[in-house]
Amino acid sequence: QVQLVESGGGLVQPGGSLTLSCAASGSIFSFTTVAWYRQAPGKERELVARIVSGGDTDYADSVKGRFTISRDNDQITVYLQMRSLKPEDTAAYYCHALGATSTLRPFDQWGQGTQVTVSS
Repeated sequence: QVQLVESGGGLVQPGGSLTLSCAASGSIFSFTTVAWYRQAPGKERELVARIVSGGDTDYADSVKGRFTISRDNDQITVYLQMRSLKPEDTAAYYCHALGATSTLRPFDQWGQGTQVTVSS
């Protein structure tokens, strides 16, 4: 079974930075896509950033130029570097992954989320 564990959330002042991590474990053969979503109170969950197997990335317009998604060489951990944070970035951030297990069965997995609060 595939598991995703996010970490790195917290309280930060406007203009500050945080880096979120998403660590994957389990019988993973490959990833198709790993993405970060966020959900603020009373709002729908929205895509923040995504990285696909070939390394291409895309971002929500609201975070372009401020957030960077990356992964480590073994592709087990995916990061979201967040700079110039704004109060409107406050949300629970979730990692989501699509891929195949070691038995070549597809998986579609969410992490439990990590809270990011941007406030003075």
